Amino acid sequence: MQKFFVPQNQIDEGNEKITILGEDVNHIKNVLRLSFEDEILVCEKSEEPINYVCKINNISNKEIICNIISKYKSNNESNIKIHIFQGIPKAEKMELIIQKCTELGVYEFIPVEMSRCAFKLNNKDMTKKLSRWNKIAEVAAKQCGRDIIPHVRDKITINELSNELANYDLSIVAYENEEKTFLKEQLKNMNNINRKLDIAIIIGPEGGISEDEVNILKKVNAKIISLGKRILRTETVRNCFIWNNFV
Repeated sequence: MQKFFVPQNQIDEGNEKITILGEDVNHIKNVLRLSFEDEILVCEKSEEPINYVCKINNISNKEIICNIISKYKSNNESNIKIHIFQGIPKAEKMELIIQKCTELGVYEFIPVEMSRCAFKLNNKDMTKKLSRWNKIAEVAAKQCGRDIIPHVRDKITINELSNELANYDLSIVAYENEEKTFLKEQLKNMNNINRKLDIAIIIGPEGGISEDEVNILKKVNAKIISLGKRILRTETVRNCFIWNNFV
């Protein structure tokens, strides 16, 4: 069943109706070619979303009106919210990271300007990239049945990142020159934890995180860890965290 996201103000539970607006109208009408009484799944955009099974009641060029058949809360989202702080890589790599990490359950993405970033974005370019990156996250969330759309935030600097890490229960930095501390040790500390957690994962760009940047993050109690003896591509690093059951 095709899934779509709508804000709460487009859901009228009293009259058992949902109104779909924007780009999804064209997608439903002209791409999927759905019609009267076809069923779709609609999810509200909120921190505790409800899914609605609906039948299409009316289709126009501007809106789709649906009748609510049933509703439910699913358990597609983890109690652990993973926030990926990604050193800005080349454009196609960032798109792949956002797409695959959305499918794997990441909660949020924050691009970080680091000293070894080969790809620089001015404010005008960043606005365009954010629009595209958030659209990629939305499409991936629909495809894989997520109950939320991960948000891609505006870029920040390494100093802004260090100021923000106090907001997280755990902050982990993947660093190729670390030799003593490994990811498994941090995961052991999380065994049998059922409460909600916010975890920051910091990943460098293609050139890696510099020693100066690592020292800045150490001062705010980020955990510097190794992912093994091999040097991984920036778009591969996040898989190590996902495979180890962070989400």
